[in-house]
This record gives sequence, structure tokens and C-alpha cells, in this order.
Amino acid sequence: NMETVNDQQIKEIAEQLDIGFRCFFNIKTREIVSVPDLLENPDYESEYFEDELEKLAFYADQFIEIEKPSSRDSFDVMLGFTDELTGNKELKEKLMNALEGKKPFSNFKFLIDHSGIYRQQWFDYKNDQLKKWVIDKFKEANLYNNK
Repeated sequence: NMETVNDQQIKEIAEQLDIGFRCFFNIKTREIVSVPDLLENPDYESEYFEDELEKLAFYADQFIEIEKPSSRDSFDVMLGFTDELTGNKELKEKLMNALEGKKPFSNFKFLIDHSGIYRQQWFDYKNDQLKKWVIDKFKEANLYNNK
């Protein structure tokens, strides 16, 4: 009988994925173990995460990894936000142009970081989308029951 995940855990996993960590969920104990993605961040001192890495190795058969969204998925989230943006036609147009041009991720980020109140709206939107992403991953693993 596999335990399902709760909202607090979904929030935690979404936050960990957002900062670039890899997230694992123990289907027996419901424990979440997060470690830096050492492929993307080779500078991370892995000894700080020795306990986590040992746990993942020792209990490998009990953990599932909650994969992070691909860059295509992340792009779609930026597009979704831009589509839904109301109240600032100029910003919407700039974001569209950024997404259609070269370096869409860094150009989008630059515009958002300098967009005043829309910056927080973006973070909230991205966070919601990431939580939905995590829920979908748990549904695929049959570990999510929406009561």
C-alpha cells in the first residue's frame, strides 16, 4: 500500500526543483530527499550531501525521482504567463518578442526582473505551474489521490 503525497510535500518539491535540485520521494516512508544536480552544478560540494546521497544509493529501490520540467516545458510556462498577461500591453508585447527571439530564457528573465508588480505575478504563476507539474508526476506514479 503506497502512501500518497500531500500539499506541503508538493510545495517543497516544487521549490527544490525551482532552485535546480533533484528531488526524490521515498514511496515507503514518504520522505523527500533533495540533492543538487551535480551535472548542472559541478561546483557543488557533494560532501555536504553525503547523507542524502548514501540514503539514495542504499534505498534506491524505494525512491522515485520527480523529474524537473524540460526546457520546452519551462518555455511553455513562460508562454502561458505571457498569453494570460492583461493590463500591460507593452510588457506583453516585449515578452512575446523575447520568447520569439534569440536567448528567450535570459531575455524573458531580464524583462520580468524589471517589470515591477508583474515580477511577483510571474513568480506566483510559475510556482503554481510547477506544483501542477509535480502533481502530474505523482499521478503518473499513482501516488496522488485528490480527496
